[in-house]
Amino acid sequence: MWNKREEVPSAPPVQRPTPPEPIVTSTPAPVTGPQPVAVREAPKAPVSSRVTIGPSMIIKGDIVSSEEIFVDGEVEGKLELQHGLTVGPNGKVRANIKAREVVVSGDVRGNVVVTDKITIHRNGSLIGDIKTAGIVIDDGAYFKGSIDIIRSAAPTKAVEAKAATATAKAS
Repeated sequence: MWNKREEVPSAPPVQRPTPPEPIVTSTPAPVTGPQPVAVREAPKAPVSSRVTIGPSMIIKGDIVSSEEIFVDGEVEGKLELQHGLTVGPNGKVRANIKAREVVVSGDVRGNVVVTDKITIHRNGSLIGDIKTAGIVIDDGAYFKGSIDIIRSAAPTKAVEAKAATATAKAS
């Protein structure tokens, strides 16, 4: 009665659409010189990878490889390897060989230059000249040729360094 207000039915709230966010454009910074480019290197072959020349394979020509090679077939030509060469029991190599290490269980005819060691196993045969830092020839192996034992460069430098140090101390 006293101060009584009349209630007015309330209208449902009006949903107003939210205004879209303003589109902001910016100008890219000017290119002032060559930009760096991401370069992805090709995957390198693992050092321990080994290539096999199987018993039914015959290869004629020069082979240059940074991988270890196992020959159980026939190879004729020239072999230059950064790692080892193994000639299996069925392997026949008619080539001059240059490698870090050579193991012969089959037949090799040609000159061999080895920086580390050459091993000729019991049933292996090698006809040719050998130039190496180390050699092992098993009983029963066949070898015909000459052997030139070379010293590796690292021990020679170490001996020279010791001599120079001793001379400096004596002075």
